[in-house]
Amino acid sequence: MALIVQKYGGTSVGSVERIQAVAQRIYKTVKAGNSIVVVVSAMGKTTDGLVKLATEISPNPNRREMDMLLSTGEQVTIALLSMALQELGQPAISMTGAQVGIVTEAEYSRARILHIETTRLNRHINEGKVVVVAGFQGISSAGEMEITTLGRGGSDTSAVAIAAALRANFCEIYTDVPGILTTDPRLVAEAQLMDAITCDEMLELASLGAKVLHPRAVEIARNYGVPLVVRSSWTDQPGTWVTSAKPQGRSLINLEIARPVDAVEFDTDQAKVALLRVPDKPGVAARLFGEISRQKVDVDLIIQSVHDGNSNDIAFTVTTPILKRAEAVATAIAPALRSQSNPKFDEAEVMVEHNIAKVSIAGAGMIGRPGVAAKMFATLAEAGVNIQMISTSEVKVSCVVDANQCDRAVLALRTAFEIEAGEEGAGSRGEFLTSNSCTDAINRVSPHSPPPVRGVALDLNQARLAIRQLPDRPGMAAKLFGLLAQHNISVDMIIQSQRCRVINGVPRRDIAFTVSRIDGENAKKMLTEVAAELGWGEVVLDSALAKVSIVGAGMVGQPGIAAKMFEALAQEQINIQMIATSEIKISCVVAQEQGVKALQAIHAAFELAGSEKFVVPA
Repeated sequence: MALIVQKYGGTSVGSVERIQAVAQRIYKTVKAGNSIVVVVSAMGKTTDGLVKLATEISPNPNRREMDMLLSTGEQVTIALLSMALQELGQPAISMTGAQVGIVTEAEYSRARILHIETTRLNRHINEGKVVVVAGFQGISSAGEMEITTLGRGGSDTSAVAIAAALRANFCEIYTDVPGILTTDPRLVAEAQLMDAITCDEMLELASLGAKVLHPRAVEIARNYGVPLVVRSSWTDQPGTWVTSAKPQGRSLINLEIARPVDAVEFDTDQAKVALLRVPDKPGVAARLFGEISRQKVDVDLIIQSVHDGNSNDIAFTVTTPILKRAEAVATAIAPALRSQSNPKFDEAEVMVEHNIAKVSIAGAGMIGRPGVAAKMFATLAEAGVNIQMISTSEVKVSCVVDANQCDRAVLALRTAFEIEAGEEGAGSRGEFLTSNSCTDAINRVSPHSPPPVRGVALDLNQARLAIRQLPDRPGMAAKLFGLLAQHNISVDMIIQSQRCRVINGVPRRDIAFTVSRIDGENAKKMLTEVAAELGWGEVVLDSALAKVSIVGAGMVGQPGIAAKMFEALAQEQINIQMIATSEIKISCVVAQEQGVKALQAIHAAFELAGSEKFVVPA
């Protein structure tokens, strides 16, 4: 007999008929000999309707009262579903988040789960009842016993957290699609169903806007080793398994706010090649990395900074043994990249830097926590370590530094994030541990070798801020991202330009980063106010952007993946405005109006389409 946690989203319980169909599915699972805890969302568009009512009363409703209001949506669903189960003869009891004992931070509208009191849950399970739990909500740990909500998508988080607390055999997420697809079926009808995907790949896709699973739910599954499967509410198809490597022993206390960083990793076998002043037009990155791919040069990090006039800088890192080959390719292609429209435009310049190291922090707990990257930058600054390149993903922040500062950087980061030496299991080159361990996990579910690119995601909700002429010295990135963290602004891509200018004796670089569009204006205003005091130049905001990304643990050691992505964009005359990579993700910022076309072109280029068309139910 298995203990299973099932979660049903708003579409799945959107009417009395659908609630009754869900009850039949649950009843069938119980009769097969299983114990069931069910987590549900509010019916259909109930939450949207409640938000609309609130805004008709107040343009800026009180957050406490909003939590009180929004928590009622799930309360309707749990009562109706319990009644439906009882009509089938199945003992059931409905429970709010507070009754279950989901204890959260005292933070309205975006609370994180601290722990779950499982005594009452276990008693009802042992009595043979199906426990129907209101997702998305909890109760504060303070004496006031305040109702809190977890934020949009919080029912996923509730379900996986309950599965972790109960040590359930697995957690099933029922939704309106048959599982996890290679992209959004609303944009590409032939999106292909995956039978399995790794935890880290799903974290990237979920955070990039793939709405099937909430990133916080995936984070908990990864941290606690909860087997997770996404299935359709309308069929009996097996769905998609989200696989986790064997988890480290974690306490269930402070469940969502425990240590955000699991490992400090480093690689001293790195060198950097940068092309400065390449034309800012479609096809440049495709030509460069196409040639790199043909020469079998395996690239690690790739960054393209914000444009400066009509030009851009592109930099990439390689391992030291293949540096000469990478440098030769870059030098050979540089003259061909000069601007044809402006004869006076300087030829692209190749800059090579030896003796660098990549230092990274890794962990699923970094999602949505703006202070983690800021803490890394502040720690390096306090250790006197200057950052030359920055690359970010949902589970990792990497910085390129001087090789002779690597040991100092690693020691400082281990101390700051309370990581014992050797705890992460990495030697001198540990940056592929996460993706490899997840690849091992996926192979246990799907023995055939998965393609290098698993999915393509699009985020149309991006804004970019660029700060010109930031002083190039330790501590500046820490100040910048520390300020953003203080204002609770989460940063996505971070790019530091490779071109350095000396102004009044001070070396300066531009730095650009992306944030959610809703945070763009506030971030610009705040940073502009302190720019003069901190010696920064102009703060520039661009809100009409989209980010398109490919994700796949199998990209490691495959030189042609980036080139194929860039070529797909070039063929559609889509200009790449920024590039950032991690071991399992490549992201490009493009104009917002070209975002959907970019996703469709990349999905087709990697032949991810299946033969079946998916229609998402209304």
